[in-house]
Amino acid sequence: MANDATTPLKDVVNGALEFTIPIAHKMGVEALEVRPGYAANRVPIEGNGNHFGVMYAGVLFTVAEILGGGIAIATFDTAKYFPLVKDLQIFFRKPAKTDVTAVAELSDEEIARIAAEADEKGKADFELKATVTDADGVVVAETVGLYQLRTHGK
Repeated sequence: MANDATTPLKDVVNGALEFTIPIAHKMGVEALEVRPGYAANRVPIEGNGNHFGVMYAGVLFTVAEILGGGIAIATFDTAKYFPLVKDLQIFFRKPAKTDVTAVAELSDEEIARIAAEADEKGKADFELKATVTDADGVVVAETVGLYQLRTHGK
């Protein structure tokens, strides 16, 4: 795991976000919950609108894409591994007119597979599906991302 037991993982992610992905921090992206195999982020509508009054597409992309980093921090030893995104598709379902929340998770079986493959080969690809909902629970976007967990030095 990425931190000591005294600091909540969401605080670790939120603290790192300002320095690792400054534009996401400026958008107001924040981790709501981060635990092994699970991450949830939120981003406000305020300051993130577009020319016709809904959330800008790039903000929706960002709030979902960075879930992979949160899950990796919570699930895998950051002294040994780091995550990267290789590909991400987004499917816009409805206009977002409120703050949105993005959620993704990995099963225990998938986590074990990823760690074993990364240990053996120095890297492991994994798919992460995210759902982005508005304040009323309406699905506004879905993503399918191809991420990779790599060992440091490989």
